[in-house]
Amino acid sequence: MLSAISSRRRFSDLSEQEILALAISSEEDDASIYRTYAERLRPDYPASAAVFDGMAAEEDTHRRKLIDLHQLRFGQVIPLIRREHVAGFYARKPVWLNETLGLDAMRAEARAMEEQAANFYKRAAGHTSDAATRKLLGDLAAAETSHASHARALEATHLSGSEKDDEDAGARRQFILTWVQPGLAGLMDGSVSTLAPIFATAFATQDTWTTFLVGTAASVGAGISMGFTEAAHDDGVLSGRGSPWKRGLASGVMTTIGGMGHALPYLIPDFWTATIIAMIVVFVELWAIAWIQNKFMETPFVRAALQVVLGGALVFAAGALIGGG
Repeated sequence: MLSAISSRRRFSDLSEQEILALAISSEEDDASIYRTYAERLRPDYPASAAVFDGMAAEEDTHRRKLIDLHQLRFGQVIPLIRREHVAGFYARKPVWLNETLGLDAMRAEARAMEEQAANFYKRAAGHTSDAATRKLLGDLAAAETSHASHARALEATHLSGSEKDDEDAGARRQFILTWVQPGLAGLMDGSVSTLAPIFATAFATQDTWTTFLVGTAASVGAGISMGFTEAAHDDGVLSGRGSPWKRGLASGVMTTIGGMGHALPYLIPDFWTATIIAMIVVFVELWAIAWIQNKFMETPFVRAALQVVLGGALVFAAGALIGGG
């Protein structure tokens, strides 16, 4: 790590030729990112894919202009210098690390990319006293700013109001199917199904540590079971529900969280204090589930509340009666 840091150059130490070479490689990287976004979106969001195709073409145009300028001023050989070679230069996350990026996230990332580049060049221009370098950096800042304006124009060209609404609705539906629905099922299972063993243990033993251990085991076990079940029962190809591993992760994690919510209070040594806090947590969990159902699944709030709260109350009562008996 130290060798990587020491091998970086400060931006203020770069020559005008190196700054121009850095701009060329940056334009190449951004064009590649936009094309990757376009390919990912093309099957489901062709209009947005066309926007990113246009942005990539615009980056290519600016890259060619920068190459022409380099050839005019410095010759044919362009130094190999990239973002990672310059200390403090804005970074781009590798696209392959952003497999879960959705439509809105891609649009936001594209706007951020253009704004970062423009702001960087503007700040850099303010830190140099050389007139030629200042002009070069100012030109680069203007070019990046024009990219952002062009992106908005491309959206207006390729995305009519109805197309954008349709794509946004499709992205929201996919988010719900892949993340919200399995996560909600997990949260409901973790919050409700673990009530009986946790409170049965609590009232049977009145030992907070034992109750915590049972609650943790029940929560983690339920999370693993729900996660594997969700991932295994539907590969998402025909149902369109998305990656089974994403759904399994959402379901498993939320199941564990749902159970641990009312197991953690039993870390408190006093039995009744821990039990009262656990009951409050259960109440909050059940109402949170009803709110999520209403917001994302469009279930009427009163019906969702009755279903979840009534079901949770029955399971809690079962656990308390069994443990108390």
